[in-house]
Amino acid sequence: MSEIVEFKNVDAYFDAQPQNVKNMLLELKACILKAEPKATELLNYNIPAYALVENGKREQQIMIAGYKKHVGFYPHPTTIEKFDSELTEYKRAKGSVQFPLNKPLPKELIIRMVKYRVELLKNKKP
Repeated sequence: MSEIVEFKNVDAYFDAQPQNVKNMLLELKACILKAEPKATELLNYNIPAYALVENGKREQQIMIAGYKKHVGFYPHPTTIEKFDSELTEYKRAKGSVQFPLNKPLPKELIIRMVKYRVELLKNKKP
């Protein structure tokens, strides 16, 4: 049985990935930070997360993760729903989408998704 590794920080997570997965995760990170330069990087559920608002809880974060054949992008169910028609070629679930390693990331789409999520959070009444 394989041992579960607890990562100390996001860089340790990235460094533990195979090079092709690491490269795609870094591209995803760059898209998130391009869309929201003030996003704060942290680990949540032992995977990289980006808080879109100061001290953002899980609901206010976008998470990413590396897998054998894809990278996971977790922007929130409302965002997946909004962009569903543009995500038809990808495997997706309620709050996530899988980008295969053998295809380029749809960077402009990812940036628009992050910006949409940020707008929703900023316009949300407490």
